[in-house]
Amino acid sequence: MLKRLPASPARRGLSDQPGLRQVMARFATGVTVLTAGGEDAHGMTANAFSSVSLEPPLVLCCVSKAARMHTSIVTAGSFAVNMLAAGQQDLSKYFADWRRPDGMAQFDAVGWTRGTRTGAPLLTGTLAWLECELAEVLEGGDHSIFLGRVVASSRGDAEHALVFYDGGYHEVDGRVRAA
Repeated sequence: MLKRLPASPARRGLSDQPGLRQVMARFATGVTVLTAGGEDAHGMTANAFSSVSLEPPLVLCCVSKAARMHTSIVTAGSFAVNMLAAGQQDLSKYFADWRRPDGMAQFDAVGWTRGTRTGAPLLTGTLAWLECELAEVLEGGDHSIFLGRVVASSRGDAEHALVFYDGGYHEVDGRVRAA
């Protein structure tokens, strides 16, 4: 199997601020796959996601302006957030791989259903998913911050979460709580 080697920060146009990537790697995040339906359908692994407000129900995700997902969200005017469960590392890697097919063909290799409110693909076996209508697009350097109004949501049956920390995948057992 071919393994894509990481490009240097300078080649990717990333900040050369010493240690920023190493410092941010110490922040554990959930792993999601953002999806958008429509004529520019696309999916993308992302961990820049957060809840913003319960009333009104708002979430945000950050997407590089150079990413195909950026155009997909803007064109569709909506997106879905699929929160990955433990054991879905392959799904995360698949949607991070730039060599997968374009458009709806990329979803042929995975289980999914069409979101009833946005038409965005909702991936099978996830912890939970949200369907969001695009409420606002904010500037965030080389990324856009997409603010989404949650129009539908559901929890899956999985009990363990997939997280990314210090450059690798980890599983979190939701039944174990810190005192």
